[in-house]
Amino acid sequence: MTAVAPVGEMVLGLPEISLRPFVDRYVGYRERADLPLVRRESAGVFVVLILGWGAPLEVTDPRSAERGASGVDSFVAGTFDGWCTTRTMGVGEGVELLLAPLTARRLLGLPLSELTNRAVGVGQLPGRWLDRLRGQLAEAATWPERFALLDRVLTGRLAASPPVDAQLDWAWRWLVASGGQEGVGLLADELGWSRRHLASRFRQEIGLPPKMVARLLRFQHACTALSDVGSHAVLAPGARPPSDAGPSAADADPSGPGPSATSSGRAHAVDWAAVAARCGYYDQSHLIRDFHQFAGATPTALLAARSTLAG
Repeated sequence: MTAVAPVGEMVLGLPEISLRPFVDRYVGYRERADLPLVRRESAGVFVVLILGWGAPLEVTDPRSAERGASGVDSFVAGTFDGWCTTRTMGVGEGVELLLAPLTARRLLGLPLSELTNRAVGVGQLPGRWLDRLRGQLAEAATWPERFALLDRVLTGRLAASPPVDAQLDWAWRWLVASGGQEGVGLLADELGWSRRHLASRFRQEIGLPPKMVARLLRFQHACTALSDVGSHAVLAPGARPPSDAGPSAADADPSGPGPSATSSGRAHAVDWAAVAARCGYYDQSHLIRDFHQFAGATPTALLAARSTLAG
């Protein structure tokens, strides 16, 4: 999904053990883009934290210019129910974290309703502690030093923050465990809450209503399934095995099993209805709808783009 391939490095860091229930990894990066580098970022029920230095970024939501951020090297993007783009040029360096909503709520100290469908420069957030942390990360000499600094600061923030509501935390984990495939009405019954109260609590603390959270969880599951399609094809009944023909560049919704591309560049027929059923969708058309809304492209087009990049 990158328009112009950058030149750079990526370093993964593992947080200390006490942090791992909250932060699964740190992603350090350094990249040089001699031409404008544009990425399309899919929606997700997670919070993106970029602490960077160097070339600034433009974050744009095509639905509203007011939701983006301009000329920032560090920002927080709340839970999004639509795709957006980032654009940069030059040399950028920084650390990226993907945070579960309730972890982000504790670290940031504000309900995520204030960040829903918004990207905000860290200098605009309360206390400016993330802005100071960004400066300290930039001054550190090595990636291990930066990751150790993140360990210390994030551990301190979590220790000083009150825990989230236990019932809300349970509701979030219940939805995640089901992959978004269990009904929201059943969740409300399990909690002993009304559907209205459940929706209100989710909107306030997580930023999105539970039905949208469930949709995004199914979508994330489907995105993961695309990787499986690349190496273990979900073939349509009666379809031939992958041939040596080149990958399809089709960008239209598949009305039925159609050609897609593997990472090896071979084409095969994918049974998108089977993929949809496996990921908890009512039918194939609902899968396509979510990819349009959350990724700005069809699954077929994303597979073709991934194959092109891999090649």
